[in-house]
Amino acid sequence: MKPILRRSFLRGSVTAGLTLGMPRLMLGAGLPASRPNDAVNVAVIGLGSTTAVGGVGGRGHQLINRLRQIDGVNIVALCDVDQDHIDRELEAARNHGETPATHRDLREVLDRQDVDAVIVALPNHWHALATIWACQAGKDVYVEKPFSYDLWEGRQMVAAARKYGRMIQVGTQRRSSQFLRGVFDRLQGGEFGPIRFAHALVYRPRNDIGTVDAPTSPPPTVDYDLWCGPVPNEPLMRKQLHYEWHWFWETGNGEMGNNGIHVIDACRWALGQDQAPPRAMSIGGRFAFNDCGETANTHLALFDFEPAPLICEIRNVVAGDDRSAIGQYRGRSGGILIDCEGGYFAGDTAGGAIYDPQGKRILDLGQGENPGEIEHAHLSNFLDAVRSRKADDLTAEATVGHHSTACCHMANVSHRIGTQASPEAIQAAVSGNAELADAFERCRAYLRSNGVDLADTPATLGPWVTLDAERGRFVGEFAAEANALSKREYREPFVVPELA
Repeated sequence: MKPILRRSFLRGSVTAGLTLGMPRLMLGAGLPASRPNDAVNVAVIGLGSTTAVGGVGGRGHQLINRLRQIDGVNIVALCDVDQDHIDRELEAARNHGETPATHRDLREVLDRQDVDAVIVALPNHWHALATIWACQAGKDVYVEKPFSYDLWEGRQMVAAARKYGRMIQVGTQRRSSQFLRGVFDRLQGGEFGPIRFAHALVYRPRNDIGTVDAPTSPPPTVDYDLWCGPVPNEPLMRKQLHYEWHWFWETGNGEMGNNGIHVIDACRWALGQDQAPPRAMSIGGRFAFNDCGETANTHLALFDFEPAPLICEIRNVVAGDDRSAIGQYRGRSGGILIDCEGGYFAGDTAGGAIYDPQGKRILDLGQGENPGEIEHAHLSNFLDAVRSRKADDLTAEATVGHHSTACCHMANVSHRIGTQASPEAIQAAVSGNAELADAFERCRAYLRSNGVDLADTPATLGPWVTLDAERGRFVGEFAAEANALSKREYREPFVVPELA
């Protein structure tokens, strides 16, 4: 296929169809034979804001620093729609003796023949299109979590990896933890009895994002039309463009997709599950903030894996300055708990222990890895697969990312089609599951301690949604409503192609 460069794209007609804006098509070739020492040329697409309120310092920015610590990597291009972000990273690159090219439009990056692989650290609504375009351009992809914006996009991304023979690694870096691998091998081997259930915990205090009475102008350094990409180019109705897109359904997946995905993925790994659950339901709401955000800031989700289910608990609400008011479960405010008949594991990548059913520590499993070590290992694993062309070597390959992210989508879909219900109605609905009933009562107490009474401000009770994993569609009751939230309409020419 003839390359479609940015200049020719701008001259093209919007009637040209799905090929508009797509970079050149190449098949699954590896690195050029002439490349010395198997060096991999990488472009980072999406540099992130290091100053956005509520953010963690720009994910692309963080990954660049990790890449610099890995031998055999050349950062040859940087891309962001915000010129300020480009200028920041270009200055840092020069201080490291690097001379990367810079681009505002990712299509220009994908048309570069000196790029072997791309890091996609864009807002969620761009993940699918950037990944698929990169695969079509013959690039391997490290895409940040969550893998996809919705279920349908996830299927297309997996199909792109297969069709074009590309390596896709998802940024759920816990999969590269040797500590967790060792723990899960012991749990799955039955050392502490059969696994009964898993808990994924995200107790993270956040602040409200305020409201606006009129549209806010995007920063003048931003190409806002490119930032919107697949979504409608509409006025910005919040104070801050960067990072806060997480809390709006048009562009983000809430805390469930932002941080929930990490611990959900780890729990699914611990349970030995290689698919999405057959069904899921949720309880949640956006409490206390009184802001313009849309996604839940308190969210319980039950994923009905057999024989051991998974419960994810999201908490963001804290009234006042006492951050401990977020609460704990079995002494933890984050990470995972895997409950077995003879005891339970509580911990995360940094370490953990086994406790007996009464909560007494019976086996200290020691320390694990720090975040830097995990990210180094995860990126190194991706780059090794870029060289070897062996997708089975990837610790978080596209299919793994798709199935774990499907959990987040199922929880959010259940929430979005749910209805507000009294605490008594919710208690009745969850009475058949002792673990979920307990989680709801603990959640209710946490909200009450932060000034939220569910009797006055009802939570949303989401229905069970049932997934046909083979078809990638919801079936049964509420299928029409759920499927309507699982594939979006796109703005030309930023259309995700149908490959599956």
